[in-house]
Amino acid sequence: MDVFLNERQQHIVAQLEKDKKVFVAALAQELGVAPETIRRDLDALEKNKMVKRVHGGAVNFLQTNNEPHFESKMNVRSEAKAAIGRKAAAFIQDGDTIMIDVGTTNIYLARAISGVKDVTIVTNSLAAADELNKLVEAQQFDGKIIVLGGVTNPAQKSIIGALTCKMMESFRFDKLFLSCGGITTSHVSDYNFEECMVSTVMVERANQVFLLADSSKIQQESFYQICPLAKVDYIICNQDMPLSWKQTELDTMLQWITVLEGKDNEG
Repeated sequence: MDVFLNERQQHIVAQLEKDKKVFVAALAQELGVAPETIRRDLDALEKNKMVKRVHGGAVNFLQTNNEPHFESKMNVRSEAKAAIGRKAAAFIQDGDTIMIDVGTTNIYLARAISGVKDVTIVTNSLAAADELNKLVEAQQFDGKIIVLGGVTNPAQKSIIGALTCKMMESFRFDKLFLSCGGITTSHVSDYNFEECMVSTVMVERANQVFLLADSSKIQQESFYQICPLAKVDYIICNQDMPLSWKQTELDTMLQWITVLEGKDNEG
């Protein structure tokens, strides 16, 4: 079946309102047109700021540009984030040099660090740095905190930009605790381009990458890519790996750690 261009575009916008994301291949099959036709439709819609193109399809334009304010995210899914943070903190050992990325789940990680000695923590999160300084002062753990320089992003309590990336060239990390806006079987993504630039450099400078993600991030995609999922060593989440993922090489490539309220289960 073929339809007029404006009708196809209306159909795409309607699908986005319902599903939050559309895929070129699925739309081409549904509408009986070539994938190239759908790509041209998406290009036209993107020019009108109605969609944002992502790998394989598109998402709603507003979805990619309106990241919730940091404070509004802190109390959302807080129990899951706290469990994820506690599990992640258990991987920190005496003498480690670690990087803590921005993101609210990493604040729960920072609060859970306890009992380790001679730990060096590098972060571009103003909120995490504040929490960590309080814990060192209270002697909850022993170490030093290094805050990266750059441009502040007040809404996300982060430090971003080219200077931030440049500073990281001087470091090599044992472990990176990474946050994100979404995870698919192909890659990890987030909302803000400059934050993603910093996160990408972090991944390249780390020996091990721990991705902290509550269940709302799984099989979701934000506009800007941080890294291929193959770069991640561990995912710590409050749900099991999706069954469809277990049927791929991800099942052997990733160490997926599921945490539940009140107890931590490895799987």
